[in-house]
Amino acid sequence: MKTNTQFVQMAHSPSMQAFVEKKLSKLYNKYSWIIKTDVAFKQENNDSKKGKICTMEVSVPGPKIFASANEHNYELAVSTAIDSLNIQLEKRKSVMVEY
Repeated sequence: MKTNTQFVQMAHSPSMQAFVEKKLSKLYNKYSWIIKTDVAFKQENNDSKKGKICTMEVSVPGPKIFASANEHNYELAVSTAIDSLNIQLEKRKSVMVEY
């Protein structure tokens, strides 16, 4: 499975990229029909405690699956987005038909 990671208007972080790939490897092992994942990190400029945004778009058979999370740190945003993806992938798996 292929993972594309983007850091929008911020410095590239190899440790964050490794963290994302480690978390996504669990999804790749559970759902072998995932084609690729696009991950983007953004920072919102506001005064609230949140503002670390992680968006994930998963290419699978059929329409793409999208999840986004806005939290106070990137690790929590990644975990929240992956939990959302897991729920959506489980729903997709239940309606898939093998021929």
